[in-house]
Amino acid sequence: MIYRFRVILDNDTEDDVFRDIEIRETDTMEDLHNAIAQSFGFDGMEMASFYVSDDQWNQGEEIAMFDMSETGNEVKMMSTTIINAIVHEASTRLIYVYDFLSMWTFYVELGEIVEEAQSTDYPNLMFVHGQIPDQAPEKVFEADSDDDDYNEFEDDIDVDDYSDLDFDENWN
Repeated sequence: MIYRFRVILDNDTEDDVFRDIEIRETDTMEDLHNAIAQSFGFDGMEMASFYVSDDQWNQGEEIAMFDMSETGNEVKMMSTTIINAIVHEASTRLIYVYDFLSMWTFYVELGEIVEEAQSTDYPNLMFVHGQIPDQAPEKVFEADSDDDDYNEFEDDIDVDDYSDLDFDENWN
């Protein structure tokens, strides 16, 4: 079977940027990585990872390009993970991050599963919409937002006042 994915750039501009890609369900996540990178004009040589996502696009388990984990921590690898082991009717969304210095972030969603066409080479770039910007869109994290109500020092603790602490400050 053939999976049809829509890959959308996480972009705060008014223009949508996305690609529709077809790929065999039995190809690896590395094949999907290469197809996405090429479809957006990247050389594919930067670090990248997929993350399993839920319906609210929350980041879950990582499928990494290289194993950078500590000993004993098992990480799924793109080169050995088959697409249909991760993506199927019950789990249709992935987050794809390319180039961890620039943090190009994409939402990848399975749109359709179809029969393989005899005269088509896969992976297949079906549709292109929008031009990718020269640099990755800026990420705004919750702590960096313009929330005037947030104050990290709001707890009114005086770090120089030892009177309420249960220890002798001159212990040595």
